[in-house]
Amino acid sequence: MTASSGALDVAAGALWFREALDRQAQAALVADIRAVLAEAPLFTPAMPRTAKPFSVRMSNCGPLGWVSDASGYRYQTFHPDTRRPWPPLPAALLALWERYSGFPAPPEACLINYYGPDARMSLHQDRDEADFTAPVLSVSLGDTALFRIGGEERSGPTRSLRLASGDIFLLSGPSRLAFHGIDRILAGTSTLLPEGGRFNLTLRRVTTA
Repeated sequence: MTASSGALDVAAGALWFREALDRQAQAALVADIRAVLAEAPLFTPAMPRTAKPFSVRMSNCGPLGWVSDASGYRYQTFHPDTRRPWPPLPAALLALWERYSGFPAPPEACLINYYGPDARMSLHQDRDEADFTAPVLSVSLGDTALFRIGGEERSGPTRSLRLASGDIFLLSGPSRLAFHGIDRILAGTSTLLPEGGRFNLTLRRVTTA
């Protein structure tokens, strides 16, 4: 897709669909996510080796879920605290993947990150998957985030974007392994979540299609 079909080309393969979801669709998706979290509560991941806690809390839905703890980054089939399987992917998320990803196989994981007003995410690559030909599709819900994206080198130049509630962002092709992160949450920029903050939903294909 290009800007003419509704996306802004941030870089080759990095596509920003601004205001992709209207308020009603956002609220419905939040309800879906709260149902997921009732079964798979948010937990606090930790950095490998150091066990330093993340500032974001997270959960997952789908056959696989991404976790991080002192033993490393990985995908697994169950919640690290409850030990129960992750809840299934909501139909609305599957529909968004089908519409925006351009990939023939369905997603296998949706990482749910909740950012409070002081949460951050340092520059990183999404590279724990087996096949980088599958894109990563993210959905923003709640307060606006100051999002930073670069290239495949951590030390390379970056640019900043303000991802607002209802925005969808796709990392694909040449930008699939772009370094990216969240520098700041702009508290009070959305009324979607009564508790404030931001949900970021990241749809991923983990195994080869």
